[in-house]
Amino acid sequence: QVHVVESGGGSVQAGGSLRLSCAASGYAGNLNWMAWFRQVPGKEREGVAAMWIGGGGTTYYADSVKGRFIISEDNGKNTVYLQMNSLKPEDTAMYYCAADRNYGSGRWSDTAEFNSWGQGTQVTVSS
Repeated sequence: QVHVVESGGGSVQAGGSLRLSCAASGYAGNLNWMAWFRQVPGKEREGVAAMWIGGGGTTYYADSVKGRFIISEDNGKNTVYLQMNSLKPEDTAMYYCAADRNYGSGRWSDTAEFNSWGQGTQVTVSS
């Protein structure tokens, strides 16, 4: 079972930036996917960004964050980052990191594709 830990959340004003980190451990071999999801109370968890590590680092983004968020990897540290720029109040949510060792169906924004989840880190953007 892959162990995933997020860090880096906090409060920021609209237009500001934050960087989230996600460290994966407790596994042998390689991961296929790492991704970021977010959730607000009363709504379903939604995919924000993902990296297909097994596919050479191909990245995917939700339309709502394209051009503002960047997912990147530090392979030597088994860590992925989510650089969030030009933050908006609607980006306020609990952000979760997810990882999986299998390719699955390739539906990166489907929570069912991921077996390992972190506890989440809160991001609050004020107007």
